[in-house]
Amino acid sequence: MKVIKRNGEEVQFDSVKIVNAVNAANMGTEPIHRLNRYQVQAIADTVEGKIQEMPHIAHVEDIQDMVETGIMEMRGYEVAQKYVRYRYKRELTRKSNTTDNGILALIEHLNETVNQENSNKNPVINSTQRDYMAGEVSKDLTMRVLLPEEIVKAHEEGIIHFHDSDYYAQKEHNCDLINLEDMLQNGTVISETMIEKPHSFFTACNVTTQIVAQVASNQYGGQTFTLSHLAPFVDISRQKIRGTVLEERTACGDSLDGDIVEKIVESRLKSEIRSGIQTIQYQLITLMTCNGQAPFVTMFMYLDEVPEGRVRDDLAMLIEEVLHQRMQGVKNEKGIWITPAFPKLVYVLDEDNINEDSKYWYLTELAAKCTAKRMVPDYISAKVMRSLKKGDVYPCMGCRSFPTVEDNQRNPDGSRKYYGRFNQGVVTINLVDVACSSQGDMEQFWKIYEERLELCHRALRCRHERLLGTKSDVAPILWQHGALARLKKGEKIDSLLYNGYSTISLGYAGLCEMCVRMLGKTHTSPEGREFALKVMQKMNDKCQEWKEAEHISYSVYGTPMESTTYKFARCLQKRFGIIPGVTDKNYITNSYHVHVTEPIDAFSKLKFEADFQRLSPGGAISYVEVPNLQGNTEAVLAVMRFIYDNIVYAELNTKSDYCEKCGYDGEIRIVSDEDGKLIWECPNCGNRDQDELFVARRTCGYIGTQFWNQGRTQEIRDRVLHL
Repeated sequence: MKVIKRNGEEVQFDSVKIVNAVNAANMGTEPIHRLNRYQVQAIADTVEGKIQEMPHIAHVEDIQDMVETGIMEMRGYEVAQKYVRYRYKRELTRKSNTTDNGILALIEHLNETVNQENSNKNPVINSTQRDYMAGEVSKDLTMRVLLPEEIVKAHEEGIIHFHDSDYYAQKEHNCDLINLEDMLQNGTVISETMIEKPHSFFTACNVTTQIVAQVASNQYGGQTFTLSHLAPFVDISRQKIRGTVLEERTACGDSLDGDIVEKIVESRLKSEIRSGIQTIQYQLITLMTCNGQAPFVTMFMYLDEVPEGRVRDDLAMLIEEVLHQRMQGVKNEKGIWITPAFPKLVYVLDEDNINEDSKYWYLTELAAKCTAKRMVPDYISAKVMRSLKKGDVYPCMGCRSFPTVEDNQRNPDGSRKYYGRFNQGVVTINLVDVACSSQGDMEQFWKIYEERLELCHRALRCRHERLLGTKSDVAPILWQHGALARLKKGEKIDSLLYNGYSTISLGYAGLCEMCVRMLGKTHTSPEGREFALKVMQKMNDKCQEWKEAEHISYSVYGTPMESTTYKFARCLQKRFGIIPGVTDKNYITNSYHVHVTEPIDAFSKLKFEADFQRLSPGGAISYVEVPNLQGNTEAVLAVMRFIYDNIVYAELNTKSDYCEKCGYDGEIRIVSDEDGKLIWECPNCGNRDQDELFVARRTCGYIGTQFWNQGRTQEIRDRVLHL
């Protein structure tokens, strides 16, 4: 039985510490008012019993509350008074220096919460620790000094979540779409070095990786670039290679027959494409940014972003090469082919690739095989997106955050502008807490919901106002050299924070559990669906109201919760106890998703969630959980066709695991150890050493490979198959 200390370290419960604490308070009390040793032991035993019954690991604060109650129940009022005073003095001492213990726990790898906060960060390595240490200091400043007390209190109680508070002190934004076309075609500056327009595809790939690394080091969210911005450089290389071939063959007196020359040119070009794509894949995986992980980057693959003809065929060659290389995977340190987490791939389904007689159907078949083996690409339906986005098709910023359609943001050619735009940050409302706080009373629900939305609004304003006044000099690659803008030195970014150039996101979590608490049914029931859609519409109405009043592009966002799902669940259990179907898990459901334990087939799930995804214009992604489909590509293609007809953005969650100890390449399972903690185990050899297990799972729209906290691990274990 374990408990969580204040620094996040998990330790074994020891009832002797309770006995010692109560005895210390006892000794400071007049003998006539003291508890006897049997009473003291009874308090310790009662607390131990309560902890054993808890569905989650107890926090030291929970235990101290129980001890205080236990002393009072023994009528030891004077002893309780001494105990409370002791706690208060200790609290004052801690507040006088709030970061030392947390940082020391990080260095010694004792903080379990931070160790598994991000499934793509290795908490052991120095660069990650530096980022986490800086984050501890930044969070301390944010919570003590920078944010209003009501926001801090609501965040700590799990009523809302103020995302990425460890980056709030610095004036950094969340995620973005890199304007790679501008940077490659017009040149850029990296580390005060002028980078001119590349003269070959391979060089363009090299420059792209450097841009991605620089962008990642100057923000905290995901980023996306599109392959279409690299496609024009294929023909530049083609012409360059052709000139070289003609020169070589002329010098050697060889035939200059056009067919022969073209075969040689295309062969060398494909070799350069292979090398260029490999450079992007391997450099992005092996790069480590200042926050201790590879760049969180998405590669967008959309054929119709470029004109028909040679350039579209060249883009098709790039997409084909990306899919081949991703399907192969990368070798880990043991030489085993594994599934990399990044770059995340997004493939757009459209008329020219969705049917067997479509020109680029072969790419869709290849994408299906790649998904079956490596979990990517994910899929965007051009047909559905056009119907919702005024005829436009464009990528997400990172894993799911989408720019909103803005008629006043235009490119020089008059088309709507998407590349170069960004997100200011996210605040998430805990819908389950709204429902529990209302105790199932519908009138109270809407009253509390209104209050909580305004609380989120004030928190989002804090994010916005923190960025106001930021000078372009803080991140030249972003604001001065084309990634997001071409501002002058010393110029403020304020104009980019208004009128739709950037978005700011109202996230939400637990729509399913909210319905169970209010109606006794999930949102897949007719009554639940109607209620849930009203709740979603209310968020959209509020965002529109705030946007019209302030000219800030608020948008509703289906929050990807990794560590937050566990935090929210623990806070709910502490505030409301265990409510079946509502707070009885160590996680709550991401955004609008059907609960992971609810039986539903893949097609019904996607069809149902499509209506909710439409009400998350700021971003959302749906998924279906599937078994190993490497031998059943037709099933993958069937899901892809359904996505094309029904939903904007979706993915298939397959399995991609490996045990380095015995060579097993099936699904690594989740089991409980002797303390009840969920751990990963090879079903073939029983190996539980995480250093010798490779587990890749989809968690929040992207792939995680460094394992997860207990809440997310339980959620992964509970998932039912949809196909």
